[in-house]
Amino acid sequence: MGHAGRERAAAGFSGGGGVLVDGEAEWHVVYRFASEGSALAWEKSTSRAQWDARLEGIAREAERRRVRGARAWFDAQTLTPAPPAPPSKWKLWFVNMSAVFPPVLLFNLTVLPYLGDLNALFRTLLLCLCVTALVTWILMPRLQRFFRKWLYPSLQALRGRHKRRTT
Repeated sequence: MGHAGRERAAAGFSGGGGVLVDGEAEWHVVYRFASEGSALAWEKSTSRAQWDARLEGIAREAERRRVRGARAWFDAQTLTPAPPAPPSKWKLWFVNMSAVFPPVLLFNLTVLPYLGDLNALFRTLLLCLCVTALVTWILMPRLQRFFRKWLYPSLQALRGRHKRRTT
């Protein structure tokens, strides 16, 4: 209802529009204008400001993109989203320490006392082989799942937004 009236108002600036829904939670409002000047006139118009005020609280602008030609707009929609930013170094350090410290301590308390006669090089190699295997295949996958929301909060916020709107 609100978008249709806004589209009619935009048509008065040698333009028009339409709404596309992606099936999840995002609505894409597409305005097309005969010229760059018409688009700028619409953006600066009091009519648009009035429609923005009417739609406040109902819809929120998340992103704005300007392209020339319909093909460019649709091509831009097919690009894969940017990957989330990597976690900070101290968070990675904490998760790694949480994965490495327990098996090293356990190995030192249970296995190394029985290997005292073994060459230090072979003891260290055995420790590294066992701990690396435990950390790689057992501990890190579980810790990464456990700390996922803490390590990647921006990704979780995006996923949570879609879940809230679609349920």
